[in-house]
Amino acid sequence: MKPGIHPDYHPIKVTMTDGSEYTTRSTWGKAGDNLQLDIDSKTHPAWTGGQQQLLDRGGRLSRFQKKFAGFIKTGGEAASPPAKKEDKPAPKAEKPAKKK
Repeated sequence: MKPGIHPDYHPIKVTMTDGSEYTTRSTWGKAGDNLQLDIDSKTHPAWTGGQQQLLDRGGRLSRFQKKFAGFIKTGGEAASPPAKKEDKPAPKAEKPAKKK
């Protein structure tokens, strides 16, 4: 390594939102500093799944839930495919008569 161009890599203490602590090495702060986290994997909805409310705008959510209602497995049961719409085939257009 070329001397003088790399940042100082030193031990710091990280404090999680629940108060638990661990020691790691970082270029942040000075040796022995304490990094207090505002967000961590124990509390943030990105990791925990959260309890967010989904808004139904224009019926999109209800259409999605109806379409995939039986798709998710529950317990030991096998998943069934999503319900399909019963579409009637479009009537075939008649060909015009050929002129001789």
